Amino acid sequence: MPRTLELPVTAEAIRELRVGDEVRVHGRIITAREAAHRWLARTDEPMVRAWADGGLVYHCGPVVARDPATGAWRFVAAGPSASLRMEPWEADVLARYGLRAVLGKGGMGPRTRDALQRHGAVYLHAVGGLAVTLARHVTRVLGVHLLDELGITEAVWHVEVADLPAVVTMDAHGDDLHAPREAAAPAEPA
Repeated sequence: MPRTLELPVTAEAIRELRVGDEVRVHGRIITAREAAHRWLARTDEPMVRAWADGGLVYHCGPVVARDPATGAWRFVAAGPSASLRMEPWEADVLARYGLRAVLGKGGMGPRTRDALQRHGAVYLHAVGGLAVTLARHVTRVLGVHLLDELGITEAVWHVEVADLPAVVTMDAHGDDLHAPREAAAPAEPA
């Protein structure tokens, strides 16, 4: 049975999650891909920190539409991006913005794994190919940052999600389903 992950969340609560746990995410999250991660890693942006503290960054380049009558944004598609592309900046972004979770696909590298342990955070894997289905879990667009500078798919979106499905594949204890495993050599006879 999936566990509920209510955001914002504390490091202590995140440390209760283990690799293999299924979760359903509820609360406010941000999206950020490569261009946004480069910017976030070198910039201390108080507004984004307020959005992110205790929350989750989703590696997602959403397809977004704007209602011509109201001007309100809505997510049409929200599939995960390959997370390894954000590896050069993720540890810095986790530390600077107080994030407790990263959501994407494919896992991340050793620098991020170490940062997850140090800061009490987890990596969550979302299933690719379900962009339209995942967008249905985005219940409201709360804001957007760097839209003019980075464009729709690379901007930092602040959204509310409900019942967003994911699996913990890197936890705050150093366990990592994406890390290469060394084959155990058979014991030599004595």
